[in-house]
Amino acid sequence: MKDFIVEFNLSDDGYFTALRLVAGAVCSSADMDLDGIEDFKLCVTESALILKNGGFERVKAVFSSQDGVRAEISGTGGTPAECENALSLSLISALVGKCDISRVKGVINKVTLEV
Repeated sequence: MKDFIVEFNLSDDGYFTALRLVAGAVCSSADMDLDGIEDFKLCVTESALILKNGGFERVKAVFSSQDGVRAEISGTGGTPAECENALSLSLISALVGKCDISRVKGVINKVTLEV
């Protein structure tokens, strides 16, 4: 499967459902089990919420199912600022095999998830 890219404005909460659907479809194409799919969808949603809470205006999610499932969720625009994300980050790290958090001046601007 080639990369699948979703990009949307974080002010419209309705797009979070579409993001979860895409995450689920990518996981399904990689033959993940139902529990793994639900965990991954939750982590993708939490990653987008981290970016929204951090003041980003838009999110771009790039999904891949080459050698497992990977999602790179990054924020753009807006007025990024540091915010409290300890609960979301703990949840994500407990549910995915690998999580990489990218920060610029202390602000999380990208979350990469792999299972």
